[in-house]
Amino acid sequence: MLFDKQTYIQRRAMLRQQVGEGLIILPGNNDSPMNYPANAYKFRQDSTFLYFFGQHREGLCGVIDADAGEDWLLGDDISLDDIVWFGAVDSVADMATECGAGKSAPMSQLQVLVDAARRQGRTIHFLPPYRHDWMIQLMDLTGIHPRDQKAAASLALINAVVEQRARKSAGEVAEIERAMDIGYEMHTTAMRMCRPGVTEQEIAGRLAGIAQSRGCITSFQTILSMHGEIQHGYPSSRPLEAGRLMLCDCGAETNENYCSDNTRVTPISGRFTQKQRDIYQAVADAHDRVVEMAAPGVKWWDCHFAAARVITERLKDIGLMCGNTDDALAAGAHAMFFVHGLGHMMGMDVHDMEGLGQVYVGFDDEVRPRLDQFGTNFLRCGRRMQEGFVMTDEPGIYFIPALIDDWRARGHNKEFINFDRVEEYRDFGGIRLEDDLLITADGCRYLGEKRIPLQPDEVEAFVNA
Repeated sequence: MLFDKQTYIQRRAMLRQQVGEGLIILPGNNDSPMNYPANAYKFRQDSTFLYFFGQHREGLCGVIDADAGEDWLLGDDISLDDIVWFGAVDSVADMATECGAGKSAPMSQLQVLVDAARRQGRTIHFLPPYRHDWMIQLMDLTGIHPRDQKAAASLALINAVVEQRARKSAGEVAEIERAMDIGYEMHTTAMRMCRPGVTEQEIAGRLAGIAQSRGCITSFQTILSMHGEIQHGYPSSRPLEAGRLMLCDCGAETNENYCSDNTRVTPISGRFTQKQRDIYQAVADAHDRVVEMAAPGVKWWDCHFAAARVITERLKDIGLMCGNTDDALAAGAHAMFFVHGLGHMMGMDVHDMEGLGQVYVGFDDEVRPRLDQFGTNFLRCGRRMQEGFVMTDEPGIYFIPALIDDWRARGHNKEFINFDRVEEYRDFGGIRLEDDLLITADGCRYLGEKRIPLQPDEVEAFVNA
């Protein structure tokens, strides 16, 4: 376990207090076969189960009885056949003792506990399921069909989990910093390898190897492409071409599920053209404006639009946008170039807790998501920042031919966009620059002991050294 027993006892006690009553079910994950049962993907534990029970073995489930004040760790001990193939592991009872859960039992006890709670009219609390094996088991336990389980998930439990996991402790920050160190090695390796003739897949494969060699995995499928305008541009077998840009968005995830997530853009020929440098600097300036601004009490919504304002002003200087900046922002004209939200929470999931529902994770009673405007509808967070939040700062400028054609044909925001000038950038690609920020008592700071080169002169100096 990453932390001492008392940490997990305190986390569960706080959860019981916040939820108030009922039976809380927190399932761990099972192995996921790739093509047959004995050939599984690398195991990854459910983050919320790991947060509250600390155990990595597959086939476990945590139950917290908010009324009786009891914690159960459920699971079946492994057989002799399992020991032959995979080696001995601690018993479920020993794991329960290690994490401070007072009771342990075989997995069959889960049905007994749930049936008893339902007979007593108590609430069964569960989070929105995302794995189909648990959906089936949950249907067997409660009778709720998988299509209805997301809607039936406990809002009280969702809010309580978000409240705890959103603010990172010093120990959690240290584990994120470890992921950041591995991410630094991944990104600087990509920058060193970036040259004409090397394939996108070759570089991405090397990055995955770095993570695995450090006992980790990538925190998400690496995005690495000359087509930076594609938000999830996964690596292809295409060789890198002189004169173009390579966007690399990748990170590492430690064995304790804590993540890093950075994005950099590298000129494949080693130098930015003037056109590339102008767009790159606009994104870098927007990125730096957020670092100046982010602090406890500041709304991430305001940080997003501060970055959008910088991008709009710089694009006006270049001649790609025009008109009054306030009016352009209100109309969403900037979103043809800055198509997504500024960033997201990060922690035990690279998009931290996104599976619980972004409206609960990234927003609050004061700031609600706006879904009626392109660009803003992709904003994953708008809430006021608190000390201990970890956020990604990732503005971008993209030239997406299909989007350009659609807006031009409809005359959408034509008073703010110089479409004739935009045509000169159709094959530009895209630039996104991303760093991970810890919100501190009086502002924010970068995570990671080493800074991946970001400013254009730094990037050129690094790749040509």
